[in-house]
Amino acid sequence: MSVAESFAAFRERITTHTERVLDQLLPPADAFPARLHDAMRYSVLGGGKRIRPLLTYAAGTALGVHESLLDHPAAALELIHAYSLVHDDLPAMDNDDLRRGRPTTHKAYDEATAILVGDALLTESFAVLASARGLAPRQQLRMVATLARAAGSHGMVGGQALDLAAVGHQLLQPALEQMHLLKTGMLLRCAVQLALAAADLAEDSRAGQALIHYGDRIGLAFQVQDDILDEIGDLQQTGKARQGADRERQKPGFVSLLGLQQAQEYAASLLQGALDALADWGPEANHLRALARLIVERKQ
Repeated sequence: MSVAESFAAFRERITTHTERVLDQLLPPADAFPARLHDAMRYSVLGGGKRIRPLLTYAAGTALGVHESLLDHPAAALELIHAYSLVHDDLPAMDNDDLRRGRPTTHKAYDEATAILVGDALLTESFAVLASARGLAPRQQLRMVATLARAAGSHGMVGGQALDLAAVGHQLLQPALEQMHLLKTGMLLRCAVQLALAAADLAEDSRAGQALIHYGDRIGLAFQVQDDILDEIGDLQQTGKARQGADRERQKPGFVSLLGLQQAQEYAASLLQGALDALADWGPEANHLRALARLIVERKQ
């Protein structure tokens, strides 16, 4: 990784590289049981912004970590994210028909297969971490514990439980922020935590505190922008079936709470907070800065 590489080139290269790593790590589509493995590959490959791997590699660039040490951690994190989307789309959750412009896994296959796909991807993510190359066992163990906390009841799954319980209710802003810091933010925080583990740096170090604060800011910003796009996003770009889907489901969000303009201003303030967290960093953090801007300015 080179700090002189433009963010556009970095993004394209890492997105392609991540797709290749995931393709290699996932079971072949024709491996027994073939239908399950085919559905797993359908759910993971061939689309997605790959924000979490991008964040892992960008944090690694800032910390001077060799890219090869981040391949398995970034892939493991993306497998967790993919499993969460498969389960979120199920009729018992968000009941979505489209994901990234194509049928969701339970529509392309069936509900039972989609549940099993999520189960398998969750399990596979920890196998991927356990087989990571070039890391000391204590670093791998730290990564496993970090990813488990981020994905579990005190992280993403806990946030999803809060989200389901909040349907039909209007939350105050602190409660809404807490829900999304868990549901969306914990995996984004985990991306920088994995890079810190690969660099063998403590989370309470100066660098660790700055990166975690940065991760928390962009985690909230990601969700605020998602809420904005749910209301005004171009359907061809978002790949969704309709605008206002979350509002129709009576899911609390930043746009419904703050209004569109204030939600956009809040996203901008979160972006500035993320950039401020990197104030002591030089050009080695430029990819992190550009990624934060991408998260707030994205159209999908």
